[in-house]
Amino acid sequence: MFSNRENVNTLTALLVAHGVRHAVVCPGSRNAPIVHNLNECGEIECHPVTDERSAGFFAIGIAQSTGQRTAVCCTSGSALLNLAPAAAEAFYQQVPIIIISADRPQQWIDQLDGQTLPQPDALRQWVVRAVSLPEPRDDEQRWLCNRLCNEALLADGPVHINVPISEPLFDFSTAELPNERVVRRISGDALAEHLREARRPMVVVGQTAPRSPIIPTLASLERHAVVLSEALAGKAEPFDIVLHRINGTDGEASLTPDFILYVGGTLVSKRIKKFLRKSGTPVCRAGDITDTFMHLAWVADTETVATAADILNRQEPSASDFQQRWHTALDEARQRIAQFQPPYSQMAAVKELEAQLEEADYDYQIHYANSSAVRLANLYATRHAWCNRGVNGIEGSLSVAAGFAATSDEMVFCVIGDLSFFYDENALWNSNLRGNLRVLLLNNGGGGIFRQLKGLEQSAARDPLVAAAHQTKAQGICVQNDCGYICAHNGQELLTGIQLLINSGTSRPMVLEVFTDAQADAQAFSDLYHF
Repeated sequence: MFSNRENVNTLTALLVAHGVRHAVVCPGSRNAPIVHNLNECGEIECHPVTDERSAGFFAIGIAQSTGQRTAVCCTSGSALLNLAPAAAEAFYQQVPIIIISADRPQQWIDQLDGQTLPQPDALRQWVVRAVSLPEPRDDEQRWLCNRLCNEALLADGPVHINVPISEPLFDFSTAELPNERVVRRISGDALAEHLREARRPMVVVGQTAPRSPIIPTLASLERHAVVLSEALAGKAEPFDIVLHRINGTDGEASLTPDFILYVGGTLVSKRIKKFLRKSGTPVCRAGDITDTFMHLAWVADTETVATAADILNRQEPSASDFQQRWHTALDEARQRIAQFQPPYSQMAAVKELEAQLEEADYDYQIHYANSSAVRLANLYATRHAWCNRGVNGIEGSLSVAAGFAATSDEMVFCVIGDLSFFYDENALWNSNLRGNLRVLLLNNGGGGIFRQLKGLEQSAARDPLVAAAHQTKAQGICVQNDCGYICAHNGQELLTGIQLLINSGTSRPMVLEVFTDAQADAQAFSDLYHF
């Protein structure tokens, strides 16, 4: 029988699944549920050592002798600090030891309770990965507990897994360990086999730099799978429109993949994340160990994906019904976007800018700020869109575009909302700037994205407090920073302003401020999705 603590059982099951066969165990009451499980499971041999300082180095010796990852388990409090010398030695030798520390519940840390100190980051400097497991109360926390264990056990080098355990500690009433999801590394051959055997394979592409080595590989994978990307990966596929149309319909099942390869960074679309999380489809992640769709099964690196693509390209691709259904749905969505004529709004401004840039006779780059701006990029961008999607904050969008322009011979455009612009207005207070920086400022008097959040309209705080409603204009900022300034209040002024923004010859940056109504901007999005 095993402990009744879910996080302890999850950890035990995954230690076994990841091939851990030796554990050095130190005495203590808080770690007794862990030690009990390690001894009970049968696959792991336990080695008792009383002194934690010695136990850590003893574990290093076992790992060196066996060539296998070795665990060392201690109780809470200063016991963990005694493992620091061994952690440091393992870090610089890159010996794969797994330091497991039992901990008191978070609410009792620093409350003068026995054997308590902040443990989660105590060894951060000497381990390649440190995680602290939750005590699960719902399915999302169970997913988190599983994910954190897998992340730590996939890392190369020493890791620290901290395990808070609430009392009562000594209830050993669980008949068997849970059947936990195991995330494993995958070879190029195995990845190619999964893609080949899948009836509905899909490649989802997050934010990717234009010079990324993965780009040529993605082009070849299009012959074998549905490839969905956003403007931040160089190609804006209107899958958001498709997912909106099929939500809850019979078509949803027919467009659901049975294997997902996820490459690149963050995704803007919440719909695609919700759709794929709900699907339950196993995911192979290319790159860092992130579980965006909550069904991660394998991890690969860029070279592995390239190897799989090479293997697949030696065979003739066979067009599947799944690919055809997606291609048809995306073509219909593109037609809807092209046919939809938004009234004067931020959407109309971005659509017109992208249309006129397509006719430009010079090279250019385009940056989009976060929130509404980048969502408009996913509708109308015709080339790679740069955006601060690492953390998705509104700050710094104009400064990044300014830095890009200051070191580029190309024209650089920045499409930015009012809050982002005024937050980062000092980006224009910069002696490095030249006339190749052009800014399309979308000013609807506040955070427009908040008018698209269902339910928030019920709050009286939405406009003045949440959306930070204002009446600020950019003209004075442009004057003080010697930047060209033009503005638009209607469709005709918008057309003229964009022509000037794109074609004017000037040695200083230029800003086109487009004044729109926030409600009209939100309505344009709604009308497009129901067009």
